[in-house]
Amino acid sequence: MLRSLGQRPVTGSDEDPRVAGLRTAVSRLRRELAAYPAEFPDRAVAEDELAALAAMATHGTPEIPRLRGSLLLIASALGSVSALTRPLSEVRAAVEIFGSPQPRP
Repeated sequence: MLRSLGQRPVTGSDEDPRVAGLRTAVSRLRRELAAYPAEFPDRAVAEDELAALAAMATHGTPEIPRLRGSLLLIASALGSVSALTRPLSEVRAAVEIFGSPQPRP
C-alpha cells in the first residue's frame, strides 16, 4: 500500500497513502487487541478509540487534533500491555505521518 513515505498515491489509486497506512495499522492493533486474552480496566476505552480511528480512516483525511487525541487515549489504555507494544507503535507512526496540527491564528 505505501510505496514510500513520500506521500504519493499508489499507481491506479487516488487514496492518500497516509490514510491507507493508518487504516492498516489500526486494523492490526484491533485484531491483536481482540486476540489478547487478559482483561484490563481500560480495554473498552482502547476499543472505542480504535473504532473511532478506523471510522476516520474510512471517511477521507482525518483531523489531526482528533487523531492525536485518540492516539493519546489508546496509548494510555494500552501502555502497560507489552504484548501490544509493536502494533501500538505502528499506529503512533501512522498518526505522526499526518504531521502536527496547524496553530490557530
